[in-house]
This record gives sequence, structure tokens and C-alpha cells, in this order.
Amino acid sequence: MKTIIVDMMGGDKAPAETVKGVALAAKEFDAKYILVGIKDELLAAADANNISLDDFEIVDTPTVITMDDDPISVTRSKSDSSMSVALRMLAESKGDAVVSTGNTGALFTGSTLIVRKMKNLRRPAIAALLPMQPPVLLLDSGANISVTPEYLEQFAVMGSAYMKYIHGLENPRVGLLNNGEEEHKGTQLQVDTYKLLRENEDINFVGNVEGNRVMSNVCDVLVADGFTGNIFLKTMEGMGKLMLKTLKGIFYTNTKTKVCALMVQHQIKDVKKKFDTREFGGAPILGISKPVIKAHGSSDAKAFKNAIRQAIAFSEADLTSDMEATLASLAERKKAQKKADE
Repeated sequence: MKTIIVDMMGGDKAPAETVKGVALAAKEFDAKYILVGIKDELLAAADANNISLDDFEIVDTPTVITMDDDPISVTRSKSDSSMSVALRMLAESKGDAVVSTGNTGALFTGSTLIVRKMKNLRRPAIAALLPMQPPVLLLDSGANISVTPEYLEQFAVMGSAYMKYIHGLENPRVGLLNNGEEEHKGTQLQVDTYKLLRENEDINFVGNVEGNRVMSNVCDVLVADGFTGNIFLKTMEGMGKLMLKTLKGIFYTNTKTKVCALMVQHQIKDVKKKFDTREFGGAPILGISKPVIKAHGSSDAKAFKNAIRQAIAFSEADLTSDMEATLASLAERKKAQKKADE
């Protein structure tokens, strides 16, 4: 049985929704949960929602990392916060994974400095599952604004391993987000990255992918710098909400359309579920030596429960060792190539 360390504070709807979410997870998933946060607030939220926390271990912490805090505060001024304590517990092997809705920058920084990144890795990356069918893993989705081709190559390697072990894809297709399919398109970053990905024997590189082609099932892993990736992710989420809102408006236009809506309500629910970001739960920070899941800051109970599900699946898979072995092999090949070129 896996032990999931849960940072209960810091999100927009914490601790009410995180308490409800972990209660749902406890009913559905076979795992042990350690709740980290301000104990009085957790108990008050539980009482308000008729939830008992008697069966949970609670680690009381005095402070919280807010969305406005400097990311480095997780290791300095607020080292006693729920997020900091949760990450230290993971680093000390007191649990198998951490889930948090808190400040993204702080969680990324804390994971890197406290839990530590994998060997031979330049930078970890936040990997977000895009809400489409079948899902596409986008990385980086916001952590690394400035990157090098070597960073992006490592993102591709980690993303491929994640989709293989967590989503059961034997040979995940890797695409490079770009403004054209030709290999000479994009900035120098994309041109140089294209060459590295094409020559990498550890991945199934399918070439450049334009933004309007991502939804057409052309790749399983989409690689981008954090700036571009985050803009693409937020645009996708916004467009999805707009389309669902527009569809709802059409069906509620008049009595006739309302009757039509009743006739296809099950199909409409299926569509909403397929593109509901809450179904995916959260984004793993790939490249950290132990599993860390970043749940959306506005997560409700359902989204938080699914982020916990994702943490359990991540911790059960032999993913970290596979990534480290592949990164080590890649580093050796590059070292040999550099020596041959000299």
C-alpha cells in the first residue's frame, strides 16, 4: 500500500475542497494518506462537510505558501509551511508521493531543491495532460521559460516514459510544437531541437506539430518551452470552456432546443467528461527523484481526488528508474560523441 503525502493548504479552494477530495480518494483508492496543513483549519473544514478525519494522520504546520509568495520561500522564510514540510517528508521517504494545489513556482522550486532532481537531468518539467481524446502530454507547460535544445530533448525522453508506463503506450509518438511542419521552421531553438529529437534512438519522433494539429491524434507527447507550452495549454482550456458554454447556449435557446437537449443529454455528458480537466487531476513534475503532482490551484474535490489517483499510479510504476537509466544512456552517448568530435 502506497503512502501519499497531501499538502492540504495553498489552493484557491483549500482546505474545504482538499478535505473533501482526500475523503473521496480514501473511499475509492487503496492507499494511506498523510495530511499536512494547519490542523485546526482542516478539522473545521471537515466538520463543516460532515467528514471524519479520525483515520488520517495529520501533520500540523503553522504557515502556508500563498500564491503571492516568492518561490524560494519554500526553503527559506516559510520552511515550516505545509508544502515545505510535505516535500521534506517525501525526501526523507516518509511517503511515496506528494500532491499539492499550491503555488506552482514554489512547488517546482521546492521539489528541485528539497526532493532533488534525477541524475543526468538538466531541468525538471511540468507535464500537463491536455483534455482531449486520446490525451496528449504537454511538457514543459510553464516551469522553464528559457530552455536549450538539450532540455527539450530530455523532456521528450521523460514524456515518452510517462506515457508508456502510466498510459500503456508501447511506443509514444513525440511531436515538437512549432509554427510549421517543415524541419527548418521556428526559431533557432526549434531548428536545433528538431535535429536532436530526430537523431535520438530512445524516442519515436514524428516531427513538428502545429497548434491546430495537436487535436488530430498526431502525437502522444508534445514538447515545448515553458512559455509557449503554458500559453498553448491556457488557450486550449479557454477554448474548451467557450465551446461548452456556446453549446449550452444553443440548447437553451427555446423550447424546441431544450427538448433536443433532453434527447441527447447522455451524449452531451460524455463529451463534457472527455474534455473535463478535472478528470486528469493534476500535472506531474517529471525529473524529480520521487513523484510530485501539481493539482490545479482551483481544484475542486473531484479534481483533487483524481490528482491523488495520479500520484498513486505514478508511485506504483517503475517510472523513475526507467527515466534515470535512459537519461544516463543519453548522457553517455553524448559524451562519446563529443570525444569523437574532438
